Amino acid sequence: MKMKAYSLLLLLFIVTIGLIGCSNDSDSENGNEKQDDGSTGEETEAETSGGTLNLSIGQQPNTIDPLVTTATATAYAAKPIFETLVTVNENYEVVPMLAESFEESEDGKSIIFKLRKGVKFHNGNEMTADDVLASMNRWLEMSQQASASIPGAKWEKIDEETVELQLEKPSSIALYTVAEQNQVAAIMPKEIAESATEAGAEEYIGTGPFEFVEWKTDQYIHYKKFDDYQSRTEPASGLAGEKKALVDEIYWNFVPDESTRISGLISGEYDISIGVAHDNVKQIEENEGIQPEIWTYGKELLIFNKQQGVFADKNMRQAVNAALDFEGVLRASFGDEQFYELEHGLFTPEIVNWYSDAGKEMYNQQDPELTQSLLEEAGYDGEEIVILTSREYPHYYNAAVAVQQQLEKVGVNAKLDVFDWATLLDRRSDPELWDIFFTGWDTQVIPHGYNFLDSKAEYPGWTNSPELDQYLEDISNATSQEEATAIAEQLQEEFWDYLPLIILGLFKNTDGYSEKVQGFQNFIGPVLWNVSVEE
Repeated sequence: MKMKAYSLLLLLFIVTIGLIGCSNDSDSENGNEKQDDGSTGEETEAETSGGTLNLSIGQQPNTIDPLVTTATATAYAAKPIFETLVTVNENYEVVPMLAESFEESEDGKSIIFKLRKGVKFHNGNEMTADDVLASMNRWLEMSQQASASIPGAKWEKIDEETVELQLEKPSSIALYTVAEQNQVAAIMPKEIAESATEAGAEEYIGTGPFEFVEWKTDQYIHYKKFDDYQSRTEPASGLAGEKKALVDEIYWNFVPDESTRISGLISGEYDISIGVAHDNVKQIEENEGIQPEIWTYGKELLIFNKQQGVFADKNMRQAVNAALDFEGVLRASFGDEQFYELEHGLFTPEIVNWYSDAGKEMYNQQDPELTQSLLEEAGYDGEEIVILTSREYPHYYNAAVAVQQQLEKVGVNAKLDVFDWATLLDRRSDPELWDIFFTGWDTQVIPHGYNFLDSKAEYPGWTNSPELDQYLEDISNATSQEEATAIAEQLQEEFWDYLPLIILGLFKNTDGYSEKVQGFQNFIGPVLWNVSVEE
C-alpha cells in the first residue's frame, strides 16, 4: 500500500522554523521575546537555574485526568504531565510528539504511528505500544470530539513500536482530532488507562517534562521536574518541539480572589498569576518587576435564536449584521483596543490551514440603508427582541448594552433580560425565552470544533443548515489538506450568508508575571516548559 511519508515534511518544518527564528526577533502575537533554541548544545545560566515556579490561578479542577472533562481548568493543569502522539505547532499544524513519525495510507483510511524509543513514564517504565493502545482506546470511548469526528475508528497494535488508527472512511481531520487539546488524548501506562473509571484515572502518570507529586485540595497541585524526560529535538513551536523542565518544582496555587493573586504577584509570592481582569492591567504595568501577558483567547460572539421568533428569518439576522458597529461593541466590551481585535474569520491568520478571507465583505458593514431594506424584507413590525445577558461577565454585559443601543437607533425594539450566569445558561436552552445572547469561543484547530455550525449538535441558537452540514461532512471526507482548506473557504462563505451568529471579533485574556520569569507564554493556555526563574 502506497504511503505518504511524513519524514520530508518534518525536515521542511525544522528548516522553516529555523529560518523564521533567524528572521524574526519577537512573537508577533504576544510580544514575548523568542528563546534562542541554540545549535551549540550549550545551556545558558537561565536554562540551568532550577528553583521553584509559583503560579496562582482562580479555578481548581475537579480532576487532572484530561479525558474526563472538557473543563479548561483540567486541560491547563494536565498539560505539564501528559503528552500525546501528535500535537500542534505555532501554526496549528499537526506534528509528531510521542510518535516518531506518522504515515497516511493512499486511500486515507489508515494512519500508522511509529513510536519514539526510550520514552519513559513518570513511574520509570518505558512507553510501549500496549500503553498507547490502551490509552487511545480509552480516548475513543471518552472523547466527544473523537466520537463526532471519526466515528467507528479503531486502534490496532502493529508491533512493539507501531500502532495504527483505522478509519471507516477517509478523514482530513483525523490527525487534528488526535491532536485536539480538549479532552486531550493523553498517553498513560496501560494499567492506569484500563483501570480508570468514568470519574477518572486513579494516578496521574504521564511522559511530560513535569511529574505529579501531590494535590492539596483548595491549596495547590505540586509538580516536580522529571529527570528522565525524553524531549524532542526540534525547536520549540506552539506545543511541539523541544521541552525543557528548567525549574525543579512547580506549585499550581488555587487563589480564587483576583486581588489576592495580583497582591501575591506584586509581593513576589507568585511568579505568574493566571487570569487578570483588564481593569487591573494598569496596576500591573505600574509596578516595577512585573508585567502583563496579553494573549488571544478566542472570539466574542452574538448568538441568534433561529428556532423561533424574528431571527428565524435570515433577513432579520442579516439586518442586525448590517446595522452594527462591531468596533464600537468591542470597545464597549473591553475598553482598550489592546484587549480586542477586529477579525471576521472562523480562524485566525496563524491557523494557516484553515484561515480564509471568505465573507469579509459581510463583516462590520455599518450600512443603514441595507439595514432598513433587510428589515422591510423580514417584515419587522416593532416586535420586542429579548437580549439575554449577565453582569457576572462584564464584557458580555457591556456588549449586550452596546448592541441594544445600536439596534434602537435603527428602529429595532430591544430589551435586556439580566440574570446570573447559571440562570442564563438554563434559560438559553428554552427558545421561547430569548432572541440574542453573547458568549465566547476559544481557539479551535478544525471547523468541527465549532458546535454552532452543526445542526446535529443542537447548540443553543439551533443552527439548521443543510449547506453547513454538508460542508462539514465534505471537509471530513476530503483526501488532502488542500481539498479540505478549499471546502472550508466555502463553508465560511456560507456561514456569513446563513449567519447562525455574528463574530464580533477576537478578545484577549491577560495574565501577569514577574520579570524574573523567562520564556513564559500562552499557547492554548499557559506553557510552563522552557520557563526559568532567576534567583
